[in-house]
Amino acid sequence: MNPVPTPPESTKNSLRLRLFDHARARWPQLRDVDARFRGSFAYVDATLPDGTVLPLMRLRYGGSARSWGFAIHLASTGKYQDSILPSGAFAGTPEDALDCACGLYLADPTAWQQPPTN
Repeated sequence: MNPVPTPPESTKNSLRLRLFDHARARWPQLRDVDARFRGSFAYVDATLPDGTVLPLMRLRYGGSARSWGFAIHLASTGKYQDSILPSGAFAGTPEDALDCACGLYLADPTAWQQPPTN
């Protein structure tokens, strides 16, 4: 059995910065976005302007800082459910995962629209 990869500190720091920068650019209604780590997982929460902390998603590190597995936080159960990104993939960039989760929790379906490729 292969050991589960855990992200190095540089990848953890990079992930936090990528999420924060993307949230600032795409989700100005958020005050902050942060990630906490446990094993191969990054648990991502958003903070609303009134200080409410909103669990968004869990990312699974698979050995690459560019592609992470995605699980949405289910507010109804308080658990995380492995999910498919709007691209149809089970893994993607942290920014794509943030857009998917924020699109759901901030009621903005434009987050799932793909730009034209022509």
